[in-house]
Amino acid sequence: MKLTVEQIAEEALSLPSEARALLADRLVESLDPAEDESIRQLWLAEACRRRDDVRSGRVQTIPGDDALAQVRKAVTK
Repeated sequence: MKLTVEQIAEEALSLPSEARALLADRLVESLDPAEDESIRQLWLAEACRRRDDVRSGRVQTIPGDDALAQVRKAVTK
């Protein structure tokens, strides 16, 4: 009997945390290197766009401590 992706995911999510992390690593490592390069290029372009937005003043940054405080506040609501 062939398992569906949903069945495999359900089984994987029932594994202990360490086993899920190992499985995730193995799955990521199995991805097509050509796709990985394409994804890397997309993230590089996004990082450059964000950098340029900050440098041009289109986006204002906030200190890291303030950002973390906002995230913690949002998570504890």
